[in-house]
Amino acid sequence: MKSLPVIDLAVVIAYLVAMVGVGIYFSRKNTTSEQFTKASGKIPGWAIGISIYATFLSSNTFLGVPGKAYGSNWNSFVFSLSMPLAAWVATKFFIPFYRNTGTVSAYTHLEHRFGPWARTYAVVCFLLTQLARMGSIFFGIALSLQALTGYDMSTIMVVVGVCIVFYTVLGGMEAVIWTEVVQGVIKTIGALVILYLVVEGMDGGVGRIIEVGKADHKFSLGSFAPDFVTSSLWVVLLYGFFMNLNNFGMDQNYVQRYHTTSSVKEAASSVWLCVYLYLPVSLVFFVLGSSLYAYYQNSPELLQAVRMQAATELLPGGSADAIHKLALTLTPAEYGDKVMPHFMVNKVPTGLLGLIVAAIMSAAMSTISSGMNASATVFSVDIYQRYFKKDLSAAQSMKLLYIATTGFGLLGMVTGIAMIGVKSVLDVWWMLSGIFAGGMLGLFLLGIISRNTKNTEALVATLIGILVIVWMTFSTKLPAEYEYLRNPLHQNMIMVVGTLTIFLVGVLLTRLRKKGTPEPEVVLEH
Repeated sequence: MKSLPVIDLAVVIAYLVAMVGVGIYFSRKNTTSEQFTKASGKIPGWAIGISIYATFLSSNTFLGVPGKAYGSNWNSFVFSLSMPLAAWVATKFFIPFYRNTGTVSAYTHLEHRFGPWARTYAVVCFLLTQLARMGSIFFGIALSLQALTGYDMSTIMVVVGVCIVFYTVLGGMEAVIWTEVVQGVIKTIGALVILYLVVEGMDGGVGRIIEVGKADHKFSLGSFAPDFVTSSLWVVLLYGFFMNLNNFGMDQNYVQRYHTTSSVKEAASSVWLCVYLYLPVSLVFFVLGSSLYAYYQNSPELLQAVRMQAATELLPGGSADAIHKLALTLTPAEYGDKVMPHFMVNKVPTGLLGLIVAAIMSAAMSTISSGMNASATVFSVDIYQRYFKKDLSAAQSMKLLYIATTGFGLLGMVTGIAMIGVKSVLDVWWMLSGIFAGGMLGLFLLGIISRNTKNTEALVATLIGILVIVWMTFSTKLPAEYEYLRNPLHQNMIMVVGTLTIFLVGVLLTRLRKKGTPEPEVVLEH
């Protein structure tokens, strides 16, 4: 295992110092909670767009997507293809709604619509989703930096996490946005540099990459058959639409940014800028994964080395013979996440390596910092001020935000440490986010679309939706004799079915109530 050269280490340290410096710079402005959470509503739309793009382009994309493309195909790219439709719905309906209400929390409306339970349920789902997201991103960055530095993953998460907490707590939303603008540029350049190095080092160049990829079906978007049991094109398309609608439509990370612009038009343009940037750049990461696949198939010694590395991590303390045997049985899907860090260690020149590591770190830091800020805002507005103390002074409000931001950063680190050992970081994130976000989106759509639905119908629909989500999630663990009770659908359908269950059950109960309510008698006066 190589250690990071001094030059590259200096680049990484300089990047971390710069990020902390940004937090210190913007800390001078953070005198009110309004400034901390909304940046006083004066951020230009283009900066918000790049900021949202940087949040999407996390280390799950930077490392998980190439690993997924290496291990399978381009099926997951369909998730990106669903973004324009979700963005259209969000800009048409959700953004004007949020701007007109003026509340910084995405979930205040649910209490006005259905009562305190609805707001609390959505907040809990959001916070669990954020912890899953931050944990998977902490894990992703530690996975790559471990290969580069030799330090254990827990230590890496703690060091990086402390830096993120520091600049996020000091700088607030304005620091988060402007650092994400820089990070969005850095991580895009980093991906293009790695792709160039892979293609440049490949015997036969682009032609050979296409040849190997076509032979092993690496460019497939998945089956077009109406199949919802496997990861078909339709499963990923549906999952992508609902998840992106959740992101653009009610995720506090994004809703909070809509309030930092000066108008509805600026907020909407920021969403479309994110889509225009993310679609082609996410494709670059899939091309990178397929290119790495061809590169390693053409280099048997490198392929064996990365297999051995993966086997060693899966079988710690095992004998050399046992590790060697395990390495021979591993499939590309089982070691795909290890390939790009391995390539960086062995093939990226000194000097450039530090820049690429900084790009990976920026991919993680941008998403984690925005998640911390959004989680702290939701905790402050929707939990503490709702249930404990409504009227806070400016000083008390800032202190609460500082403590909450730090707390969620630490919880994200702990979640990341708990994920050590998973096979695919992208699969873990998709599964957890689908479980937590499905019920939240279904309830929100019910409140927005079905205007006649009342508290009782919404509560019953949500409880039924939760039962469906729990069944779909855990029924796969049932013993063989209860196989008939297992969820037959792909795990990504949990998000889709959970959302639709709450919405459709709520609409059905509303119609049954209206149908069973007798029309009022009309009394004619004589």
